[in-house]
Amino acid sequence: MASKKTLVLGASLKSNRYSNLAINKLVSFNHDVVAIGLREGVVSGVKIETDVIDFEYIDTVTLYLNPTRQEQYYKYIVNLNPRRVIFNPGTENPEFYKILRQANIDMEVACTLVLLSTNQY
Repeated sequence: MASKKTLVLGASLKSNRYSNLAINKLVSFNHDVVAIGLREGVVSGVKIETDVIDFEYIDTVTLYLNPTRQEQYYKYIVNLNPRRVIFNPGTENPEFYKILRQANIDMEVACTLVLLSTNQY
């Protein structure tokens, strides 16, 4: 199975954060992972970028930003044209759902960690 390249948006260096756990788990499941967060660093061999980068072939964007913090990334995410965006608990954002639907991008309100654990990723 081809790796689904995933962008973790809102990545954290703190090991107790869900975004950090998600990076670790995605890597352990052999997914190609890129990450953007507030602080540069490395988690499980994945470099966390602090600037938006035009990554290619993003299959999934998994969000770990509250709705207010997501706004600055709307256009960026739509331009990446991922197959889907996952809204993890606490990131639910009806305004963004509408934008994604208009761009024909699937969205899921789910938990990346649970999807991985249950083989639904």
